[in-house]
Amino acid sequence: MNRILLSGVAFAAMIVTAQAADTYVVTMKGPAAGNPYWAAFEEGAKAKGKELGVDVVVVSPPSETDVQAQIGQVEDLIAQKVAGIAIAPTDPAALAPVVDQAKEAGVKVVFVDGAGTNKDVPFIGTNNLEGGKLGGEFMCKQLQPGSEVAILQGVMTTTNGADRYNGAKEALEGCGMKIVAAQPADWDRAKAQSVTETILTGNPNIKGVFGSNDNMALGAVEALKAAAKLKDVLVVGYDANPDAAKSILAGELTASVAQAPQKMAGLGIQALVDMKAGKDVPMVTDPGTVLVTKENAEQYK
Repeated sequence: MNRILLSGVAFAAMIVTAQAADTYVVTMKGPAAGNPYWAAFEEGAKAKGKELGVDVVVVSPPSETDVQAQIGQVEDLIAQKVAGIAIAPTDPAALAPVVDQAKEAGVKVVFVDGAGTNKDVPFIGTNNLEGGKLGGEFMCKQLQPGSEVAILQGVMTTTNGADRYNGAKEALEGCGMKIVAAQPADWDRAKAQSVTETILTGNPNIKGVFGSNDNMALGAVEALKAAAKLKDVLVVGYDANPDAAKSILAGELTASVAQAPQKMAGLGIQALVDMKAGKDVPMVTDPGTVLVTKENAEQYK
């Protein structure tokens, strides 16, 4: 029987109700509530579980920076002897030991969304370095060489946080942009708004902002609106979630680099099921990226 369960940190009792040995778990980097990207990720995992007829449980730490909570989740899942875990890592290096423990216990493991440091664990996710370059290259085409720009960084201990920043930085510096600020906002919209306000105070002539996810890009939009500068500054995000697509269509956010979170999560579940069945799976599977502007944003809202 197919059974799909959803929870946050307090999930152990739920998993016990299922047959743990036949249960596949996605531990997301952050909660779905308030984040369209993780909501779509959750939907993709559920849909694939239903399609394959397997039990799927979706869990997450309270926030995308709560590494210890995610480590604790994985430890609990190992103790319950689940069939497989798809991990969107909050901190790849910190999670590496518990991932090794899971493998030693016979639990199948894949990384999703962001790559881990365990080199023998398959990864299903976007090439975030290239995605960052895509966003940066778009900004290069829209702005004059020498324009002042800023980058809002995600959590830099994650591979996708570092890769998106490095990709955007490479593209922007390569076309002659002047990066006047590169500051972390930890994927958070409110924090990004505050950080952008500070950046604007010190750099009133800024012409572009790259946000390493849409939450942060939308926070930058709010700061620019409050400063009456939005019409003079382009903002590029990452994920192309529904909120971002609506903002693009409204003429506020300029563009976003689209991922495919539903597909990504589904591929993660498929990989775990295949590994459990003794099948080989690719070490890297990239669902791809697309630049979303007003021309194609309608299909993402």
